[in-house]
Amino acid sequence: MQARAAFLIAFLEAPAQTVRRLWPGWALCVLIALAASFVAELYQGPPMLYALLFAVALHHQSLESRTAPGVDFCSRTLLRLGVGLLGARITWAQIAGLGWPTVLIVIGAVASTLLCGWWLAKVMRLPWTLGVLAGGATAICGASAALAIAAVLPRAKDGETPTERHALVIAVMATLLSTVAMVAYPLIARYLQLSPAAAGLFIGGSIHDVAQVVVAGYSLSPAAGDAASLVKLLRVSLLAAVVMGVALSCRGARAAPASWQARVGTLVPGFLWLFIALALLNSLGLLQPLQQTLNQASRACLMLGVAGLGMKTSFPHLASAGWRPMLLMVATSAFLATLMLSAAWAGR
Repeated sequence: MQARAAFLIAFLEAPAQTVRRLWPGWALCVLIALAASFVAELYQGPPMLYALLFAVALHHQSLESRTAPGVDFCSRTLLRLGVGLLGARITWAQIAGLGWPTVLIVIGAVASTLLCGWWLAKVMRLPWTLGVLAGGATAICGASAALAIAAVLPRAKDGETPTERHALVIAVMATLLSTVAMVAYPLIARYLQLSPAAAGLFIGGSIHDVAQVVVAGYSLSPAAGDAASLVKLLRVSLLAAVVMGVALSCRGARAAPASWQARVGTLVPGFLWLFIALALLNSLGLLQPLQQTLNQASRACLMLGVAGLGMKTSFPHLASAGWRPMLLMVATSAFLATLMLSAAWAGR
């Protein structure tokens, strides 16, 4: 009887201890996310960029023993959960409605941009992981894709995590370039007199972030906005395939797991299974009552994850990355924009 009582007490105390351990850092990340959302709403700016900048300014808090566990929880667990919940935005009917020519163009553009990022990193004598991050962020959905890909890239043998610093640089550049593209690309589409479908292909296939795609597309016309949104959703739907491909290609950089269950968990992270499952359920129409809630939960988890990840670096660390990663992002973005504009011009 006493043994059962002791077990019950331990069972109930474990979650409470975990909450007490994570609470300070988690609450700090919530505060940063709320402040970033408020400033973004006030000045109509990108909330993820504000969250990154605010969090980096509070880097010293991530080193405190009281806040470090909660910050790490947000930068890892909640970030991956937010990426997994992105699957609730996808339905296969939307993708099929674009038509096979558009689908093949977008798939080809994503694959070639990934290869372009890898090749340019090699030419510029940068780490290949940085090229994969830049190519993936440009090809799919900006900061979210960079953070998702960074989660499956191998870590340095000396225990350092340069991939996290690279992911932050790529995320910041993706958000900045996406904001510039939101203003510039509709002007290009108007100047070239692209049809709504062609303009949607160009804008939805080139701009990194979903919000900027929506703003840029609907600034032209409702038809162009609808087309751009669908093309962008197709790019987002490729996130699972790209991250899974990166994880499989990096399997040699990790020690082989002992069991097949561990092997599957290593090669295909849990957040990807969640992404795929939600996309399937949404395609079957089972998530319609919960879709708005899941989208809000995804955004909240991503904001908290970005805040936690930002707190784990500092402005000197970001500056130490140098100008070449920024040039890499500009080059991959220009490559994708040129590719999609050529496809849009051919089918105008």
